Amino acid sequence: MAAKKQQVDKTKKRKRIPGSNNEADKPSPSKVPKLAASKRPFPPKNKASGKPSKFIKKGPNVTDDKEKKAPLTARERRLHSKELAEARKKKRKRHYTLEQDLARLWEKMRRRDIAKEDKAKLVTEALQKMKGKITEIAGSHVSSRVLQTCVKHCSQAERDAVFEELCPHFITLSYNAYAVHLVKKMLDHASKKQLAGFISSLHGHVASLLRHMVGSVVVEHAYELATAAQKQELLLELCSTELRLFKNLVSVKEGRLVDVISKLGLQKGSVLRHMTSVIQPILEKGIVDHSITHRLLTEYISIADKSSVRDIMEQLSSPLLVRMIGTRDGAKLGILCVKHGSAKERKKIIKGMKGHMDKIAYHKNGCLVLVCIISVVDDTQLITKAIISELQRILKELILDKTGRCVLLQLLHPNCSRYFSPDDLASLNSYIPSLVEDRSEASTQDETSKVEEPCEKEREEDMEVTAEEAGKDKTSKVEEHSDKEAEEDMGVTADEANKDKTSKVDEQSDKEAGEDMEDEANKDKTSGEDSHLIESGKKDPIVRRQELLIESGLAESLIDICIENAGELIQSNFGKDVLYEVATGGCDGILHPALDDKINLLHKAIASLAATPKSEEEEHVLENFHSSRTIRKLVLDCPNFASTLWKKALKGKSEIWAHGHSCKVISAFVESSDAKIKELARNELQPLVDRGILRSQPKPLI
Repeated sequence: MAAKKQQVDKTKKRKRIPGSNNEADKPSPSKVPKLAASKRPFPPKNKASGKPSKFIKKGPNVTDDKEKKAPLTARERRLHSKELAEARKKKRKRHYTLEQDLARLWEKMRRRDIAKEDKAKLVTEALQKMKGKITEIAGSHVSSRVLQTCVKHCSQAERDAVFEELCPHFITLSYNAYAVHLVKKMLDHASKKQLAGFISSLHGHVASLLRHMVGSVVVEHAYELATAAQKQELLLELCSTELRLFKNLVSVKEGRLVDVISKLGLQKGSVLRHMTSVIQPILEKGIVDHSITHRLLTEYISIADKSSVRDIMEQLSSPLLVRMIGTRDGAKLGILCVKHGSAKERKKIIKGMKGHMDKIAYHKNGCLVLVCIISVVDDTQLITKAIISELQRILKELILDKTGRCVLLQLLHPNCSRYFSPDDLASLNSYIPSLVEDRSEASTQDETSKVEEPCEKEREEDMEVTAEEAGKDKTSKVEEHSDKEAEEDMGVTADEANKDKTSKVDEQSDKEAGEDMEDEANKDKTSGEDSHLIESGKKDPIVRRQELLIESGLAESLIDICIENAGELIQSNFGKDVLYEVATGGCDGILHPALDDKINLLHKAIASLAATPKSEEEEHVLENFHSSRTIRKLVLDCPNFASTLWKKALKGKSEIWAHGHSCKVISAFVESSDAKIKELARNELQPLVDRGILRSQPKPLI
């Protein structure tokens, strides 16, 4: 069987003749595998399932290309990716290797334990490497930090060299987010001449820089470091095209824009159009953090018409205002927006301040805006929810703070010159001219429209009265003439002389009365103007204060804190004023009707402190500088407290406290204007007055 199979196979095989070019022997093109090299062999199928098996058996010489290329460990993978990143950075950054060298030097020079000489050497080495390339590498986040450190610690000659190299490129660098810090550092260490040169280089670019989020920081920094003349130069460039093109047109005396316009004869309309084109992009982008912008807005409001002012106020009456009230001009803008704004705008302003009340109350300028709000806004429920509720959480800290207490003192004693400086009161009384003029014109028109023309009967009566007066005048003149003739002919009798004296006295009194009437009229005019200029709400100020103090519960919690911390507050420089106002019941007796019992408890708490005996460890309340003067004022201004203090602390001990600072408290009982208080302490204090220990007359106020 095997032999037959071999024969059959031999017959089926075709004989091949070597060297023959038979076409039949060539394989057909359709049968030739085109992608035989690229195709991968199919994995063998599993006999049971018919699916390709997962594992392929490889021969000893077969290897995977992926296993050759991929790193074996995680560390090798990290190193490989780092090398690729370094290669990409070298292609992308021109001075990449230089930045790496500078970073290594920076790590050494910024250490705290390095000696000054070694640091100076490292700084010099870094500057030598950067020489001629500072402008190119200043925009890098690494190189800019190295340059700032070098400028801070280098010598003056090296700093001047860096300034000279950067001087032509300051404007370009001011737009870069990293280079701007280098520019600020250069200005901090610049001389007066260099600063003046930098400010002059800003000429023509101030408006464009203020519209840029990064560039505005440079202008603000230069404005803070500049002199008054340089500040005016930067500011006036934003006000007019003429002032932007030409320098040195105005002196420092013309500080206000109104004076500049009148001196140069500028057209008010063109100035307003130019300022509007500068201000609008700044407000739209929300770049309102800078003092130069606040000053520009205050000058604009002072000359703008009613519609322009309303547009600006509508844009500012938002959470943007919180970012502006940190400067003097920004706080003034906030006060004007509160005073002249509508109820809706005031509500937006107060809601925008929510969550920031503690920071605003502690700020020397921001607290004035809060003072204006509690003095003007009639919606006391909104103020209680948004402002009073937040301030009650930090009430003790506010009392002890110099600026934080101003909000409380405004409620207890409004617009007191003892607690507010003249500048603060001027800011609180500021106004917008265009809005006030419109309101005054409207009020005068209303008054004139209410005046009716006199009727014919009144005219006839007036004519009759004038005729009678004319007749009286004629008869009086004739009588005077006859009297004079009689006096010339015969001597003047004693009765007539007395009559002449009385007539002269009457004339003088009439003149004085006329002058007094004129003074009163002038006072009425000035008071009317002040009340007209100082914008306020429709609600009665006393009613508003009662709602904010008593109905909100602020006064009760304030008295409780004063009772608990009486010793600390009365001896502090700032807390004593709040304690004094609370103990006296506030201006106009605002606290007395409702909180008399609690105020009496406060009086007893202060008297109990004064009743404690002397000790060498702690300074006594009556001997402390601040507390002794506060107690003296309370004795002079509050009879209830004076009687409580005398009965509880000083009766029988006045001679002990008749020396030092405590002497002022004892002498206050002698100088008191209340007769009952004088009578209460007379028996014990009169011997001290007789012996010269106490003075009987009050000190003259100078």
